[in-house]
Amino acid sequence: MSKFFVHERGICESENVGDGTRIWAFAHVLPGARIGFNCNICDTVFIENKVVIGDNVTIKNGVQIWDGITLKNNVFVGPNVTFTNDPFPRSKIHLSEYPETVVEEGASLGGNCTILPGIKIGRMAMIGAGAVVTQDVPDNAVVMGNPARVVRYLQDQK
Repeated sequence: MSKFFVHERGICESENVGDGTRIWAFAHVLPGARIGFNCNICDTVFIENKVVIGDNVTIKNGVQIWDGITLKNNVFVGPNVTFTNDPFPRSKIHLSEYPETVVEEGASLGGNCTILPGIKIGRMAMIGAGAVVTQDVPDNAVVMGNPARVVRYLQDQK
């Protein structure tokens, strides 16, 4: 049996949550989500069904993780990061399959950045606060702005 924590005011409907993970107040995890070991899912986070979250991931307050999004191991998602999963949204019109958005291992997403659907964010990349990511981000890149542009590269880190 898995040993993870759910705050008394949090809702976790998934049985696929790794040991040591903490799900805090007013967070809601739907039944199809898969969450790894030792994650920290902060207050007011919503995680939809077709979502995969790796080990040691931190998701700060006010984030929604929609169908089609994968966060690999050791990813940091800052407060109020906005993910989108429908390139042409309309009320009451749903896609049969959503574009795949992948945040690779060790990447960090700064607060209030926006990630458009179908984007790949590379390993150890850093997304600046408030950036709007409209295209793939290479490994080790630091991107900032609207639209986000590479401003430098970090040394390869483990």
